[in-house]
Amino acid sequence: MTEPLVLREARASRPAGASRLGVTALAVALLAALPAPAAQAEPTPRLKIADNRTEPVFSRADAVLQVVDIETGTDSDEDGSRDTVRMRVLRPKETEAGLKVAAIVEASPYWGGGNDTPFHPVDVAEDGLPPRGRLGPEPGLPGLVSASSVPFSGYADNYFLPRGYAVAQLDSVGTGGSTGCPTSGGRNETLGAKAAVDWLNGRARGWDPAGRPVAADWSTGDTALMGASYNGTLPTAVATTGVEGLKAIVPIAGISSWYDYYRAGGGVVAPGGYQGEDADVLARSVYSRADQEICGPVLDRLTARQDRVTGDWNRFWAERDYLKDVRRIRAGVFAVHGGNDWNVKTQHFGQLWEALKEQDVPRKLWLHQAGHNNPMPLRMEEWLRQLHQWFDHWLYGLDNGALDEPAVDVEQADFSWRKQSDWPAPGTRDLTLRLNADGLDALADRPVRQSLTDAGRTVAAQALVAEPDAPNPHRLAYTTAPLSSDLRVNGVPRMSVRASLDGTSPYVTALLVDYGRDTRAIAGTVPDTSEQVCYGEGIPGDTGCAYRTRHRTETADFKIVSRGWLDVRNRHSIARESRVTEGREYRLRWGMQPQEHVFKKGHRLGVVLISTDYDYTLRHPAGTRMTVRTGVSSVTLPVAP
Repeated sequence: MTEPLVLREARASRPAGASRLGVTALAVALLAALPAPAAQAEPTPRLKIADNRTEPVFSRADAVLQVVDIETGTDSDEDGSRDTVRMRVLRPKETEAGLKVAAIVEASPYWGGGNDTPFHPVDVAEDGLPPRGRLGPEPGLPGLVSASSVPFSGYADNYFLPRGYAVAQLDSVGTGGSTGCPTSGGRNETLGAKAAVDWLNGRARGWDPAGRPVAADWSTGDTALMGASYNGTLPTAVATTGVEGLKAIVPIAGISSWYDYYRAGGGVVAPGGYQGEDADVLARSVYSRADQEICGPVLDRLTARQDRVTGDWNRFWAERDYLKDVRRIRAGVFAVHGGNDWNVKTQHFGQLWEALKEQDVPRKLWLHQAGHNNPMPLRMEEWLRQLHQWFDHWLYGLDNGALDEPAVDVEQADFSWRKQSDWPAPGTRDLTLRLNADGLDALADRPVRQSLTDAGRTVAAQALVAEPDAPNPHRLAYTTAPLSSDLRVNGVPRMSVRASLDGTSPYVTALLVDYGRDTRAIAGTVPDTSEQVCYGEGIPGDTGCAYRTRHRTETADFKIVSRGWLDVRNRHSIARESRVTEGREYRLRWGMQPQEHVFKKGHRLGVVLISTDYDYTLRHPAGTRMTVRTGVSSVTLPVAP
């Protein structure tokens, strides 16, 4: 065997008489000085991808919990320091060994709980506040999650973390562990949630709870925002900034313009179930940050600027309109809405969808029959399949056909699902029906004037539309003959009415009604406890399983399918009022909420006109007289083949 070079050199240079021990010692010393052989490096963990999708190979139970306070670009509480937002991140433990992952973030003002906030009075010219306020999260949406709590509400951590995603919850500004002030959709809230995307991409500063700087060195930078209701509004808001790194959003029952949440047709109109709420009430109810005094002046300004007196569009609402910036969206949009959602009304998805089409933004849509609900337990396996496909495509670049399937899934009246390329369905055409003295018809009869006396201050619309053939001085009801075949309305019903008002109420309300005894879906779902489905990896306190839900239904003689409201003072513009002369007839045009509904063969389609809508509009004293000219008044319906 060849002698090592260092040993040969040492023997050649030793002096005569040197002992073998000395030579050995020198050789050992020289060998010790050499670098040790490199240890075999551990391979960097990687995602597992099979059949063009990420597979569950990471442990939810071993996930790393990270809490970070992220600096935003605003100082909304005016304390001289930039606002910070707190984010709790769960990520695979392999990210500590070099694995880089994409992130799915849910930003919310509800993680920190809420306050009992009184609503505004809705009976005009009367004192007193309704006794109820909005408490914390929307029904069915997640509640408070402690920063030290490992279980996360929802299903994203159980399903997506094992597949190689980080999952995060962000406290919106002014709530939970964040600073700043809540502003019900204001620019500071948008930039607060945007800061999370910036931090994940190395563009924003962050600190751990001890105040030490921390970077997202485990992040690929590719991010998705997802959530329902307010949590589904923030994804759209952030996407309209065009922030780099936001690759996908999933707005479920989200607001697209806050004016259309608290106003309609120039008038003050409440979200369903929250009569008397407004932007300031919501902001005060979610104001859960530690300092409960600093935002007082900001919240007072909300009350002044939202303008509950005229209900007109102004700069306050323009700041909270995301539709004007849809052209900036770079993310793939997967929108979801319930046809029976009267909280975040269907107008929000309808106008967003049209804007996305106009700007050719990559998009998908689910339209289901429930109300203000998350679709996951309604159609669990298919929801997770499509959501997984969407995230894998946009966040990991997998060529998995996410954009090849039909863009729209629509749930039918019988709870089956239809796939189609667009919404409204291709081939949809307008059908105009005249409001005639003897009912609804495609042909106009000789015009006559018919009147009603407003009683909406004390009588709800549900009672006013009943028994359309019976005399009722407080409404005008127009119905078709029994339909000879099914009629599918999908889109925005539009009214064109010649009418005058005498009295104090400025509201004209149109109700589209399906008359015919039937069992129909209404808002809400009920759990089906006969079967529990385990969709992801469980941990103590979070099983990763859920019950399916089914639709809440009602068997009744009629259903109010859609509604639309107009303040006649805003008949020309929602931004300014025009003079109204009592008794003078005006041409009034306004839209109802977009809908997907089948009027069955044998049923009758009806349009009912009232003034005050008890559950939605301000309630002026009863007695306003509304007079409508038939024959020249009409409803136009978008009817699918």
